[in-house]
Amino acid sequence: MRQAGRYQPEYRAIRAKVSFLELCKTPELAAEVTVMAVDQLGVDAAIIFADILLIVEPMGVGLEFAQGEGPVIHRPVRSADAVSRLPEQIDVEGELGYVMEAVRCARRELDTRSPRVPLIGFSGAPFTLASYLIDGHGTRTYLHTKQLMYRDPGAWHALMERLSHAVARYLNAQIAAGAEVVQLFDSWIGALGPDDYATFVQPHMQRMIASITRGVPVIHFGTGTATLLEHMRDAGGDVIGLDWRVDLGDARKRLGPGVAVQGNLDPAIMLTSPEVIEAQVMATLESYGQGSGHVFNLGHGILPQTPVENALAFIRAGQSAPVAGTRAAQ
Repeated sequence: MRQAGRYQPEYRAIRAKVSFLELCKTPELAAEVTVMAVDQLGVDAAIIFADILLIVEPMGVGLEFAQGEGPVIHRPVRSADAVSRLPEQIDVEGELGYVMEAVRCARRELDTRSPRVPLIGFSGAPFTLASYLIDGHGTRTYLHTKQLMYRDPGAWHALMERLSHAVARYLNAQIAAGAEVVQLFDSWIGALGPDDYATFVQPHMQRMIASITRGVPVIHFGTGTATLLEHMRDAGGDVIGLDWRVDLGDARKRLGPGVAVQGNLDPAIMLTSPEVIEAQVMATLESYGQGSGHVFNLGHGILPQTPVENALAFIRAGQSAPVAGTRAAQ
């Protein structure tokens, strides 16, 4: 879910010299931390180092990664007028070209590894992006987001349409640069119930996913989605990513045979011991059952406090597990 990050001393050493945004915008460094994590962990796939919100910066909303506060939007989008002032489309290759160059750099380096390591590109999904744009920062209530959604559905759908179009172009550009799989992170989608998802999100997701380069697998991930799984499946994606709040085997049955699943070990378990981690890995795999169609993974991003040796224990346990069709792709 996130391979390079603050749990790695090598990553922290690089971050001591550059800001988070500078790291994202320096392709050679972004590729370096991507490949560094793969070499250190021995995972079966790499995910390019970036952030889900990079795509909104060219929209002129004042994105800042504030120290200790996380991402902040200084000019929130909370009205139809504000939506209309957003660019109808962004120059993905021009304004976000550093991401594509990072993909190309990482792809060249990963091609030298044996066995060859596939590369995953990603973006925030439209609802999560919209929530940041409207609320302006992380939130537990989504008050401004839901106020706009309910009060002015026209403005909401206009915003989602612009975001969906931008995300599809962004992911297709990453694919053209060398990403072989793409992942959509809908980290805040659990704020909605099934009816609201069907009305305000699902149509946009369907159109967006359908416009992603044909033949490239799409991972569709969300958190707090126990009541939304069937809607997410119908919205699209070859793989439905699951957080740790749902039973893997039950989710597999609900989703049916048409899609694979990804997940879903609780990242907090990574703060325990190799013995506990191995036991929980086996429990997760047993919950899934036999057969292919499972990307073994964490149920959300790796926590900064995770000891590197525990991350390695997680990978080893997943890769060595005697379960058909299982691979570890943390």
